[in-house]
Amino acid sequence: MYSEDSFFTLSVPGQFGLLLLSTIVAAITLYIAWRVTRGRHWTLRILAALILFFAFEWFSPQIYYTYYIFLLGVPWQSVIQTPPTPFDLGQLMTFTGTANMSQHSRGILGWALVITALMNTRPKQAGVETRS
Repeated sequence: MYSEDSFFTLSVPGQFGLLLLSTIVAAITLYIAWRVTRGRHWTLRILAALILFFAFEWFSPQIYYTYYIFLLGVPWQSVIQTPPTPFDLGQLMTFTGTANMSQHSRGILGWALVITALMNTRPKQAGVETRS
């Protein structure tokens, strides 16, 4: 299914670096979702997760392009384009767009953000009080 994916054009260290970068970016994004959605009503948690997914989709291409600058020596430029549409996000989350690892991974991240938000029912903790 993914045999034609551009991931396989990279060297093994390049593939490892891309996987590492993707794992770190996804973990940070999920952590932000966890922090932002804590203690909110479920509708706000889902909305926050979708807004975070929107922001990830809009700005993450620059993170990956920066990796390619170091890996392949491509020229510096901004690759951030117009914001994704709800249709674009829907295609990612329903896995109906282009069948490649990048698209499918981003769709999985979208669902992981929603699941993280829905599971995050624990209320925010106030500052710890000390009695004297």
